[in-house]
Amino acid sequence: MIREQPEVTFVGTATTVLRVGGFTLLTDPNFLHRGQRAYLGRGLWSRRRTDPALEIAQLPALDAVVLSHLHGDHFDRVARRELDRELPIVTTPSAERKLRRWGFRAAEGLPTWRTRELRRDGSTLRLTSMPGKHGPGAVDLLLPDVMGTMIDLERNGTRRFRLYVTGDTLNRPLLAEIPQRYPDIDAMLIHLGGTRIAGVLLTMDAKQGVDLTELVQPRLTVPIHYDDYPVFRSPLGHFLAEARRRGLGDRIRTIRRGETLPLAPAAVTDGSNPAPPA
Repeated sequence: MIREQPEVTFVGTATTVLRVGGFTLLTDPNFLHRGQRAYLGRGLWSRRRTDPALEIAQLPALDAVVLSHLHGDHFDRVARRELDRELPIVTTPSAERKLRRWGFRAAEGLPTWRTRELRRDGSTLRLTSMPGKHGPGAVDLLLPDVMGTMIDLERNGTRRFRLYVTGDTLNRPLLAEIPQRYPDIDAMLIHLGGTRIAGVLLTMDAKQGVDLTELVQPRLTVPIHYDDYPVFRSPLGHFLAEARRRGLGDRIRTIRRGETLPLAPAAVTDGSNPAPPA
């Protein structure tokens, strides 16, 4: 049976299970446990302080993985060891090259604005690579390429649902083209946390997150990637407070690890639902 209501299950960090129109996607697989270290590149590690809500063996049958970039808190050694090597992984071109060396033969790198389509029973799920910048200025050159993903569900030639997953990007001017090309976004999964390493901001903090929400204007925004590692320095509560201050609180919905949330705009509440515990 096709699920008519798009929904997300939050596993932790940026890891979610998305069910959209009969398709099931896994995003940014991070299955390390509390106390285990994720490799962030350049000799840097961060120790996880939460547990994932699911193990890989507990996942439903997947149609594809959507991977924003290759950092150890987005594709960890558990994912490398336990994910099916034949599973399609939609990611950046640079990540594709490394994943294929690791034996993931169905990895596909999408340049910005390029698309991969999944089809079933008259439905099409279109995955399009969105621009992203993980670091400011020249620092970005030291970091893995990153992408966001626009996920469009079409049935019988008509678009039924549109979801934007930001990936680990900062809010930079290049993102302004997203709402120009893709208006009428139903929902957004936004990667927050205000990641800082050596004082340098590498993911959106509260202000940048709300700025992007104002820019993209999704009907529903669900924050993820905000409290699982010590390098995340901007608490979720700061994002929620800033959103309320700017009159956007009724468009934000939080989700707890292990919770499943409808992604249709009808799921928007008055913004009073409690934030997940740290």
